[in-house]
Amino acid sequence: MNLEELAAKSGIPGRTIRFYISRGVLEGPNRAGRGAEYGPKHLERLERIRALQSEGRTLAEISLALGAGAAETVLPEATAWWQYAVADDVVVMVKAQTGPWRTRAIQRAVEEFARRLTRKDSE
Repeated sequence: MNLEELAAKSGIPGRTIRFYISRGVLEGPNRAGRGAEYGPKHLERLERIRALQSEGRTLAEISLALGAGAAETVLPEATAWWQYAVADDVVVMVKAQTGPWRTRAIQRAVEEFARRLTRKDSE
């Protein structure tokens, strides 16, 4: 079946199916290109994805749960962030892997931002 037929049978839009393929949750078509073909395994996989989503699982969790049949799992790279509480209702997040000179510049900017917020609150 082609992408339109797969989308109709699964009830999942073609755009979403392409997204699942790009994220590694669903294998690519059996035959790629203009005449891309999808088989029963694709439909079955989409049904399993939908069932897991109805349980509230994220795509990353679904990808791990379905494991072996998927193309290589594509997960976003984990990053660490520093959090600076600038005011009671304001938190600034800065990527932790920033160079030392950049960290100092960010720290000065956050301090200035905090001073300005404090001045505004007292006015």
